[in-house]
Amino acid sequence: MKVEKFPDRIIEIDQKEYLYFGGTAYLGLPTNKKFQELVVQNILNWGTTYGSSRTANIQLSAYDAGETFLASHIGSKSAVTVSSGMLAGKLVIDLLKTQTDCFFHLNDTHNAIQTKNSLPIFVDGNVNGRLLDSKFEKITILTDGVPSFETNPADLSFLEKISKNKEITLVIDESHSLGIVGQNGCGIYSSVSFPLKRKIMVSSLGKAFGLTGGVIASDSDFINQIKEWETFTSAAGMNPAFVQTLSDAKEIYRIQHQKLLDNLNYIDSILVKNGNVKFDKSYPLIYLLSNELVEKLREEKIIIASFRYTKDTEPLNRIVITANHLKEDLDKIVGILNSNK
Repeated sequence: MKVEKFPDRIIEIDQKEYLYFGGTAYLGLPTNKKFQELVVQNILNWGTTYGSSRTANIQLSAYDAGETFLASHIGSKSAVTVSSGMLAGKLVIDLLKTQTDCFFHLNDTHNAIQTKNSLPIFVDGNVNGRLLDSKFEKITILTDGVPSFETNPADLSFLEKISKNKEITLVIDESHSLGIVGQNGCGIYSSVSFPLKRKIMVSSLGKAFGLTGGVIASDSDFINQIKEWETFTSAAGMNPAFVQTLSDAKEIYRIQHQKLLDNLNYIDSILVKNGNVKFDKSYPLIYLLSNELVEKLREEKIIIASFRYTKDTEPLNRIVITANHLKEDLDKIVGILNSNK
């Protein structure tokens, strides 16, 4: 289905209007007028793009402003922006390959932080024996902040079981948790308190934060290593107008995050829990476990997110709630869900 304008809470298909519960604009920012005005203002100041390396002799203060905000918001010592969330993940993995003896992954991580020869953390329901033995190793754990088809952050309690002889680096992809979960949408990075050598967060900024780009957050030493890594130094940075907007829009982020929470709490108060849906009031996705419901919603002029991660898998059907949905929108879709127990 092709559309001619950004699909916010309303989407137009073949001259017909539908309610839209798809996409990833969780905070509703792409169509937020005040947010758009900030972006335009910053484009007028910083231009439409800046194709130079971040290590060039001319340095733009926009990066200092945006990255300082991100580090503070996430709760990390330091942060650096790049042109996409995918690049953020690939940069981190490529650097860690030079520092890691073995990678382990939790669940099906996003492609951005996948690497060849990574081992599963759990084997037949038990922690991988290699994580429990006495051999000294530098290991890296890879996980999504909120795994696919889940509505709660990844359970990291297994970290306590890992042998003390392992030097652990934890990498969390928070593309679908930054801006959403945690206080004011800080994500889960700051809440991870297990004994680790290092924790690293990567995330797209094109979802909740509404701007094309990515971020890497960690301790200052690791971020400095990223800034010296050849792939980083030879690439242009994130659009400086967008990075400046990150800092300028912090109050808008707070307001929109609260609107999102209000919508989720309202849904929780009226949704009849049943076996056809999977929902938690802390997360803006409702997973549909019944394929018939997808067609039923379309008949009622409601479009949701339905797609295959790979061509051989079943479609992933999910209702996406944003800060822009109105009470009447929520009443309509929940009414349909409640009638299909």
